[in-house]
Amino acid sequence: MLHGSCCCGAVKFTLSSPPTMMGTCHCTRCRKVGASALVFVKRDAFQLTSGADVISTYKPEAPYMYNRCFCSKCGTSLGEVTSDSETFPVSANCFDDELSLSNSFHEFVKEKPHWYKIGDEAKQFQEHPHS
Repeated sequence: MLHGSCCCGAVKFTLSSPPTMMGTCHCTRCRKVGASALVFVKRDAFQLTSGADVISTYKPEAPYMYNRCFCSKCGTSLGEVTSDSETFPVSANCFDDELSLSNSFHEFVKEKPHWYKIGDEAKQFQEHPHS
């Protein structure tokens, strides 16, 4: 069982099975909301245990496709914890327990700032991997 939370502890969740993959998004939106390292979890393994009432959602404009949730008390970026999808991303930095996987891909590399150097061998995509 993995545990996660926001910075102030208002939002808490558990994960009954490990995330399926980790990716890094370099788009300006994810960088600005502080959620560029994301792990993908299965809906049936994810349990929000507290804080549903303090989760706010940011809905993007095209070309960005995915909503981003955050704690309305402390601002911690949570990923897509209110998604109805079978699998969805959660901010890797929200986990209180150690994650046992490494980065699999980088997306929106075309928006990566010049000062940031990618230091792993993970596959790189100019936009979303399915584009």
